[in-house]
Order: sequence, then structure tokens, then C-alpha cells
Amino acid sequence: MPFLSEGSYQDLRLESILRELPLYDFQVELSCRGVALAEIFEKYPLLPGAILVDQGQFVGMISRQRLLEYLLRPHGIELFLNEPLSVLHSYARTEVLVLPDTLPVVAAARQALRRSPELLGEPIVVKKEPLAYQLLNVHELNIAYWQIRGIETQVRFEHIQAQMIQIEKMASLGRLVDGVAHEILDPVGFIWGNLTYVTSYSQELLELLSAYEKHLPTMPVEISELKEEIEFDFLQQDLPRAISSIKTGAGRLKTLVTSLQNFCHIDEVYPKPADLHACIDSVLLLLKSRLSGEIEVVKNYGHLPPVPCYAGQLSQVFMNILSNAIDALINQSLNQKFAIEFRGAGLTIPPNPTQKPRIEITTQVCCLGSPDPNAPESRGISIRIADNGPGISPQKQRTILESFSTEKRAEKETSLGVSYRIITAKHGGKFYLHSPAGRGQTDLSQNVSAGNRINEEDWATDAGTEFEIVLPLI
Repeated sequence: MPFLSEGSYQDLRLESILRELPLYDFQVELSCRGVALAEIFEKYPLLPGAILVDQGQFVGMISRQRLLEYLLRPHGIELFLNEPLSVLHSYARTEVLVLPDTLPVVAAARQALRRSPELLGEPIVVKKEPLAYQLLNVHELNIAYWQIRGIETQVRFEHIQAQMIQIEKMASLGRLVDGVAHEILDPVGFIWGNLTYVTSYSQELLELLSAYEKHLPTMPVEISELKEEIEFDFLQQDLPRAISSIKTGAGRLKTLVTSLQNFCHIDEVYPKPADLHACIDSVLLLLKSRLSGEIEVVKNYGHLPPVPCYAGQLSQVFMNILSNAIDALINQSLNQKFAIEFRGAGLTIPPNPTQKPRIEITTQVCCLGSPDPNAPESRGISIRIADNGPGISPQKQRTILESFSTEKRAEKETSLGVSYRIITAKHGGKFYLHSPAGRGQTDLSQNVSAGNRINEEDWATDAGTEFEIVLPLI
């Protein structure tokens, strides 16, 4: 007798497979007569068809629609009703879609829709085990497919809504920080502007006192005691240095606040030319507290023209990449220190090469090439940010790629995923990850679009990491 599995539409997820849907388990031997199968179809009106077996071996499937179609033909009842199903199967032999029960519902529905028009209503054979086959009504598959698409749409809507809320929060925070920075710049401007006069006034006062000493060699005892009390000789030497130190501090504060304003800059609707070197320097200045004396930053800046871009978003990309590089270098330094302490305690720890942590930033104008050999080559800007840290493991490489894909974006949102979308979607650029060991490079954009897998042998876990951003010059 036909048996219906306990599949349900209530617990469907984006990753649901065919095994979770209601499946019909009904097999008949080829020796069974057509009238017996017709009686079963009449008794179970929801049964879409029957699995045909010959001595327990799967040979095909006959659907309710196909059986009725042949019985309604001229002389169909005389030809097929009282004959074994093997006769009907030889006449009604059609292509049967057999799918594994582990196949996702979305992929199965797409395969079912690719069939020829006359087969779109035919049931689908679901293969559970090497000798176990069940039937899936194509209409139930379509219902499950559209329910999953609805769930996917809801998830995307919620993700987009969360992104919009986050963008609005960041925009509000940017406006707040910009206002605070502006308020800080006002008193800094007062200090900076008055320091020039204070320097001039102090020098003039010291010159006046020197003139008094020159023309009045004999000073009263009260003045002499006062000079000794205030240490006039030291004050005369230290006052210019103190004013110079205040001027340096005010200058650094002014530069820091300006960098903070540039980083929190709200981009316009259209890209505007910007100095990328200034953007990178502003980010480095904001990260200066994390750049300890052990981390060396090497700048190999080329001659770059102003690049049309969204400066605020590019600053976010530089911040994400540099923050990851600093984290990797700090972790590596801590591991080296722990290894040295453990070796000092007599424990056996593999030796770790001591090298100064370094971040190298290289910028230059490059040729992008053109698919048309007759067309002139277009130019672009290359920005390389490399570190000599421990590198990125293959497992983390896969996590990064998944965060770039549309399907996994909502589950695995990463700072590099945000950077990837800013570079590719907003600026039409390329995002590369290089293997400094000389084993090639990976274009993250092509890997995401083509769904390529990373070969774990192509990644060096001890040769550092280098990201390259390529932006077109319009």
C-alpha cells in the first residue's frame, strides 16, 4: 500500500533538502496488471504515480497522468488495462528525473523546471538509498520552492533593513564626530594662532630683561633673590622649548582631528577626486595608538593623480585591512614572546624566526589591459598593503570567500566582505589576495562570481598576507 513520509512545509529552511518533503513510497512489479494499478489510483487520489520494479530492481516510473492518457486512447483499455504493466511501460516509456534525497529543494526545483513542457507535470523520483526510491509530487516541490524563496526574500529584506539601520547609525555617528571635531578645532585654532604672538612676546620680554641687566649692573638685593627663587637662567632657556612643545602638541591635535573628520566624511552621491595618500595617512594616524614601536610601517608611495572615488568608504576599506594586519602582527609577537618564555623554562617549543613586524604600503599607476586587442589600454591605481605576519589559514580563506558571496553574506558578515563590496560594487575595481611565497595570486572577485574553491596548497601560512586594491582611472 502507498505510504506517505512525514515531511512538512512548516520547518522549511533555506538549506532544506528533498528528504524533508512529503514523499510517496509505492512500488509495483512489472508483472502487475494495469487494472490493479488503476484501482489503487482511484482509492488514493493524491498518489502521483508508482515506482516500477522488476524483481526488486528499479526500472522506471509510471505516473497517474501517463496511465490515464494511455487508457483514454482508442482501444487503450483493451490494450493495457488487463495486461501487465511491462506492456504499458514499453509504450509509455519517458525520461524520468531521478534526484538524490540530499539535494536542496531550490536546486531540485530548478532542475525540474528545465524539463521539456510535456514532462513538467511528471512526478520526480527521489533516490534515498541504492535500492530505495520514492516519489515526489512536482506540485508539492513547487510549493516548497516558493515558500523557501519567500523565506529567502524575508531574510534579504531583514538583512537590507539591518544594513540600512547600521548605515544610518554610522551616518549619525559620523555627523556627531564631525561636529565634535569641529568644536575641538576651534579652540585648537585659538591656541595655534596665539602661539605665534606668545613666542614673539616672550622673546621680546627676555630681550628687555637682558637690556636691563646690561645697563643696570648693580641690581637690588630683592631682585637678585627673586631671580634665584624663580631660577631665571633655567627659565630663560626652557621657555622657548616649552612654547615649541605646546606648538607641536597643538599641531598634532589639529592633524588628528582633521584625519578624524576625513574618516567620518559623508560621501556625496557622485564620486569626487581625492588624494589616496592623504586618506591612507589619516587612517594610519588614527591607528597610531595600536601601532606600537615594534611594528614598522613602510610607505612606498608612487606619483598618483587624484582618483575619482568615495573617499569616506575607501578610508573604511584601508581601516579594515590595516586593522586586520595589526591584529595578526600583534598576535604573532605575543606568540613569539610566549615561545621564548617557554623555551627559557625548559619546554620544547619549535623555534620561531624573529623578525620585526612590518606593514608595507605600495601605491602606483598600473595598466588594466583590455579584452579588445585593438582598444587602448586603460590605466588604474594599484594599492598594495602587505604584512609579514603569520598569514591566513585555508579555513579562514573559505570564510572570507563565503562572506563575499550573496548566499552567505547575511550569515558571515566580515569587515573584508564590506571592503570587497565597496571596491567592486561601488568603485568597479578588483580585490586581490596575493601569496608572497610566489605561488600566485587569487582574484577574490573572480572566485566569488565563479564559485571557485581555494587550493589549500596555494596558501603559505608563514609568509604574511598582501591585499591589492585596483581602482580604474576614469
